[in-house]
Amino acid sequence: MSPPFKLRPYQQEAVDATLSHFRKSDESAVIVLPTGAGKSLVIAELARLARRKILVLTHVKELVEQNHSKYQSYGLTGGIFSAGLKRKENRHQVTFASVQSVSANLDQFSDEYSLIIIDECHRVSGEETSQYQRIIELLRQQNDSLKVLGLTATPYRLATGWIYRYHYRGFVRGFSEEQDKPFAHCIYELPLSYMINRRYLTRPELVNAAVAQYDFSALPQDRFGEYAEKDVNQLLSKHKRVTRAIIEQVMELAAERKGVMIFAATVEHAREISGYLPEHQTALVTGATDLKDRDLLIQRFKQRQLKYLVNVSVLTTGFDAPHVDFIAILRPTQSVSLYQQIVGRGLRLDEGKQDCLVVDYAGNSVNLHHPEVGEPKPNPDSEPVQVFCPGCGFANIFWGKTDDDGRVIEHYGRRCQGLLEPAEGDKPAEQNGRPQQCDYRFRFKECPHCGGENDIAARNCHQCRKAIIDPDDQLRDALKLKDAMVIRCAGITLSVGGSKLRITYHGEDGEELIESFDFSKPGQRNVFNKLFGRRFANSQAPKVFSRVGEVLEMQGLLPVPDFVIARKQKHYWQVQERIFDYQGHYRKANEA
Repeated sequence: MSPPFKLRPYQQEAVDATLSHFRKSDESAVIVLPTGAGKSLVIAELARLARRKILVLTHVKELVEQNHSKYQSYGLTGGIFSAGLKRKENRHQVTFASVQSVSANLDQFSDEYSLIIIDECHRVSGEETSQYQRIIELLRQQNDSLKVLGLTATPYRLATGWIYRYHYRGFVRGFSEEQDKPFAHCIYELPLSYMINRRYLTRPELVNAAVAQYDFSALPQDRFGEYAEKDVNQLLSKHKRVTRAIIEQVMELAAERKGVMIFAATVEHAREISGYLPEHQTALVTGATDLKDRDLLIQRFKQRQLKYLVNVSVLTTGFDAPHVDFIAILRPTQSVSLYQQIVGRGLRLDEGKQDCLVVDYAGNSVNLHHPEVGEPKPNPDSEPVQVFCPGCGFANIFWGKTDDDGRVIEHYGRRCQGLLEPAEGDKPAEQNGRPQQCDYRFRFKECPHCGGENDIAARNCHQCRKAIIDPDDQLRDALKLKDAMVIRCAGITLSVGGSKLRITYHGEDGEELIESFDFSKPGQRNVFNKLFGRRFANSQAPKVFSRVGEVLEMQGLLPVPDFVIARKQKHYWQVQERIFDYQGHYRKANEA
């Protein structure tokens, strides 16, 4: 049977990428499509093409219903297994289900399934005890060739990082090889800008708030980049005038708008906001709203009987009201994924809709079109920078800093994220069927046993597998010794005497330690190059120095160790360890 509608080119590409991947691999895969790109149509087409049983999972009944409806539009019949929809059908070839209902009724899923499709798959964790993983494990017992496909608009979570490891464009996600990720491969991705430029989505009109904003910057964040409700309420209680002024501006801007969604920070905040809006035009939806009341309020909003919909963290996914053309953000978040989901509520196309006004009153510094670098921001001054790998030439994107001319002066990347291309005529550069990552490290910890370079957080050498001495253990042991000196290094100075290069390490409290390298001796020259030349210019341009004069000419780009450990000899201190790229419990020089 031919489909009742023609897929957009990118939707067909996503379907083709899925078929191609699973013909050659059983490893899990992710498709990344922006909010409003029509993921349910991709799911429907894959379900239509399937010849064996498949299970389509998601976390809210609205998406279960939406995905099922698109499949039914093909003239095919699929089952729904969702307590929220009061249906428990599992005998069809294709079953659309909520993860909660399947997890609570695992005994009813003993058949052999060929494919699990997970919508909003950024919610899947790698933990074996999670609802998703328990379902996957059960179905894998029935079929060890089970395919797992996820779809999401936001494949990154602040607390856990990227949800996949390998990207089809030839790079990896994350610095640590040992970090578990729920999916192996991203097989197709479409940027939000593509959808907007080709008018598949409405253009967002991002406007700076013209009235006072909230300042949440002083509040502590949890590992998800979110704030404690108590702290937020305490701050907001001191700024009721600000809230009133914001809502007055929202109503003024909304005069020519059809549907307004307001995202509040807390339930208390949402109630205050609703109190300033016209009662007969406003709905308030929170996690505590009765489900029947919630459905009724949302229906009235979709039918345009209500103009304002105030909510707290409940309408970021699975909500579709195309007429929404004004998004007011009054809640803080460091999560670009959440920010994209919020803005995405207003980007669907609708008749007569020219754009969607987006006003952020919470001061969230988020770039909507360049979502994630892949690690939490190391400091407020960081920006995405491009860093070429000296090993393979791959253009990495890391957090970093630039000078006034745009040149990268510092970056926080650890390992090249490029995947190695096979040489002509060679087999693909793969290990165990997976692409091989470039092994160049911008920051590294050297193994004392084999000299291998490891991630700065590694506990065991990835080459010889032996334990690597933890820098905190090194520092703690040295601090206990009466004949040892540990300095927090704040800088270095160089001087030359013949072929000898003398380095003075300056501690933040004025201490000094001195060592020298004789460049006429190959052994000492090699040690210097391994310590300093390999890390030269943040490892962006490693150098092998052959003369002391070369070092002096470029001394401004030499790395400075974070700590230097020396032991007392008869009449002097002998430097024994230099700790670079330190991550641990001890304070570094000039840190608060």
